[in-house]
Amino acid sequence: MADILFNSLYGGLENVLDLRSKQHALTATNIANAETPGFKARFIPFDEVLGEAVGRPTRLGLKQTNARHMSASSADVYNPEIQEIEPPPWAEDQNSVIAEHETVRLTENATIYKGVTRGVSRKLAMLRYVSTNGR
Repeated sequence: MADILFNSLYGGLENVLDLRSKQHALTATNIANAETPGFKARFIPFDEVLGEAVGRPTRLGLKQTNARHMSASSADVYNPEIQEIEPPPWAEDQNSVIAEHETVRLTENATIYKGVTRGVSRKLAMLRYVSTNGR
């Protein structure tokens, strides 16, 4: 019964919200440093990390056939890899922040965060309704 009420998808949504909060902080830092010479914009590659956050890996696991083989790296939900954007060759100050891109990233991130929180809230409202016998 608990699996039906609290499946891995909803458990993973907590991780999604944490990742989106981290991305928001990175984007805010990027915007704040838009005029800092040599600053490189940073972001979290969600296509790799979100599958792990909801318990669905995006890549097939590799088989380690020898103890001396290195294990395959996977996306870490709690400490995600943060990638830097290289500045374009024409940037005189070697700053890679493009304000328009960061604004889009911020808006997209906020929209997804709001959607996930709305979904979790509705799930909890349904559970509350059922647990109180509709009262």
